[in-house]
Order: sequence, then structure tokens, then C-alpha cells
Amino acid sequence: MTWTDIDLQAADRSLSDILAPLVRAYHEFEHVVMSDAERNAAIAPLLETESSWGRVWLIRFRSRVVGYVALCFGYSIEFRGRDAFIDELFIVPEARGQGIGGAVLALLKREAASLGVVALHLEVARDNERAKRLYGQGGFLARERYCLMSCQLI
Repeated sequence: MTWTDIDLQAADRSLSDILAPLVRAYHEFEHVVMSDAERNAAIAPLLETESSWGRVWLIRFRSRVVGYVALCFGYSIEFRGRDAFIDELFIVPEARGQGIGGAVLALLKREAASLGVVALHLEVARDNERAKRLYGQGGFLARERYCLMSCQLI
């Protein structure tokens, strides 16, 4: 595999039918309980042109769609500017272990920087050693002093 084998294709509403089954597969993998209607509604704002919420890209390997990555924008005083969470990164099982994830992270960093993002964050399951290794190789560091905590308001 070479880096030219990997491409990020900006997703918009016209690609929803390709994106939806990938998101469903990721949610099944991560045990995220959500109806298809809820899932589609949650993704929709990211598929708008120049969305202020973030972006979604389809991951193509040798022109074949093998996954997706979603980036959601925020702002950080600590990091002095626009930050973003890699909210979801999914590669279909049969395409894993080929270096695609590392290439996607490198491409995503460039895309994020071009969108004015100064810091990227992500969360990973504590027991997902393979993903933690990938993210570590991509320059992400665990912030052991901190624990991501969430409070759902709706």
C-alpha cells in the first residue's frame, strides 16, 4: 500500500446511502444504541456544505469505500483556538491491518489544519489496545491526568 492508495472524500447528503451502513456498523462495534432515524439525524448537520459543526469523510482505499471519519469542531482556551474531536473513525474489518488508519490520521490532520483546527482530540475504549497503538503512532498522547466525562442533556 502507498499513501496514494488512500483518499478522503468529503461526504455530503448525496453520499448518505453509502455512509449510513458504515455508521451503523461502527455503532454496533462500539455498542452505541441508536435507531437509524436518530443516527441519520445526528449525522445530517455534518453533511451540510461548510458546516460549522464539523465534517465527515468517506475513506477510500484504491477507490473502494472502506470506512469513514467524522470530525466535530469546538474551541479550547487551553489550546488557544479551534479544536476538534475525531468523533468517529471506522474502517471495515477486512481492510484493517494494512496501514489505512495511519494514513487516514495523517490526511485528517492536514484537513483539520486547513480548517483552522489547532488541536485534535479523540476518545478510545480503554481495552482497545490496537486503536490506542494506532493513535499513539499518529502522535496522540493519553492525558493521564484527565478523564473525559459526559453529561447527556437530552
